[in-house]
Amino acid sequence: MSPLLQYFRATIGREGPLSIARYMTDALGHPEYGYYRTRDPLGAAGDFTTAPEMSQMFGELIGLWCAVTWRQLGRPEALALVELGPGRGTLMADALRAAAAVPDFAAACRVHLVETSQPLIARQRETLAGYAPAWHEALAAVPRGPMIVLANEFFDALPISQFVRTPTGWHERLVGLDAKSGGLRFVLSATEAAGETIPASIRRAPVGSLVEVSAARERIAAELGARLAADGGAALLIDYGHAHSAPGETLQAVRRHRPHPVLDEPGTADLTAHVDFAALATAALAAGAAVHGPIEQGQLLIALGVEARAAALQRRASVEQAAAIEAGLRRLVEPGQMGRLFKAFALSHPELPPPAGFEGLGGAYRAPMPGAGAPLRRSA
Repeated sequence: MSPLLQYFRATIGREGPLSIARYMTDALGHPEYGYYRTRDPLGAAGDFTTAPEMSQMFGELIGLWCAVTWRQLGRPEALALVELGPGRGTLMADALRAAAAVPDFAAACRVHLVETSQPLIARQRETLAGYAPAWHEALAAVPRGPMIVLANEFFDALPISQFVRTPTGWHERLVGLDAKSGGLRFVLSATEAAGETIPASIRRAPVGSLVEVSAARERIAAELGARLAADGGAALLIDYGHAHSAPGETLQAVRRHRPHPVLDEPGTADLTAHVDFAALATAALAAGAAVHGPIEQGQLLIALGVEARAAALQRRASVEQAAAIEAGLRRLVEPGQMGRLFKAFALSHPELPPPAGFEGLGGAYRAPMPGAGAPLRRSA
């Protein structure tokens, strides 16, 4: 029996069934046994791969997006360039390399990384050795002032709660003990959940419906919105999810690039769930920020010039390298790859124009895209 399973068995035995949010928090972030505290999960030898690891073009275009946004901010002499959950530091390294083409922007940037994983911090130190980044455990620790915030596949790993509509009302889905196997299993709370826990638009979903909500995600969206409204700046959030709140189960585990049972061997697999961008928008708008999108990742990257960048790289590449560049481009933008499942979402100071790639959408939350609510799964 793994140490983390022993921990959950003891905790449930003492406190009773745990919320899924508590389970995710401990499975991913337990100080000794948590998934992100004990390993570098990225790459072929890990459990999943993110867009920055697939192609340098992703980070380069985001770096130029940051430079354009800095100009929209009025070219402040000091700017916090913040990344939430920066992985190995690859996105930030590619972004800063591309941003060097705008020397004044590069000189203004102070790099801040919000990270709790010591193995990943070690990799970030290597990747970003020339940029003197500062590390923080939470966004609140980043110094006040104008900032640009990046978050790629950050919100999906924040804890969620699940609620099921029964004939007697909404009841929370919890993690309890399986008396026969000694493992973990899902159970329903006997107590009806408070009505305001469920988004108003789906409170009348049919009996049997399952809804996922995330107080942690909404709290960070509100914090970002308040900071941007008070101090100036913008945030670019890229993740997989749906544009409007809807019933459906998306909680999943990924291990060695394959689906893994959510409750098996806790601490050995990544746990994620689709992001409800409507909930983020509601929280950020209430905090005073303007909201742009979401739009499909492919739409954003094409608007930012990814096809022209790929062509420029291919002109200097070998045949094998050119084929790899083309494959990376298709993986990033094609609807059947990451182009549609992943969404780009921006927050900004309310007086700023729409960020690059989001022009024409206005500052209000937009209507859902075709297929936005489809139960798609994360690309492993």
